[in-house]
Amino acid sequence: MNHIAIDEYVLDVLLPDLVGHDRSAPAFLVYLVLWKVLFRSGERRIQMSLRQLAEASGLSKSAVQKAVRLLTRRHLVQVRRRSPTSAPEYELIRHWLRRRARRT
Repeated sequence: MNHIAIDEYVLDVLLPDLVGHDRSAPAFLVYLVLWKVLFRSGERRIQMSLRQLAEASGLSKSAVQKAVRLLTRRHLVQVRRRSPTSAPEYELIRHWLRRRARRT
């Protein structure tokens, strides 16, 4: 079994913030699914349909849509589309890394 590295910030700050403050456990699940897929691929962006995200997270498609909207609004995920009908590309925005780099 392989292990996936997750930044402490995700567990210490995002988990209580998204689940507690925003009351959106689905947003945290979608974030973790994107983290997992991106970590395994080694890429910065990944193209996934809402159906694929729903299947990977165990959530409904509408719950994934709401979660992606929240993550986008909170500037935690950037979503791009190559065309109006293509599956979106997702990129995680890890703003805490920039802050950490400025402090050192």
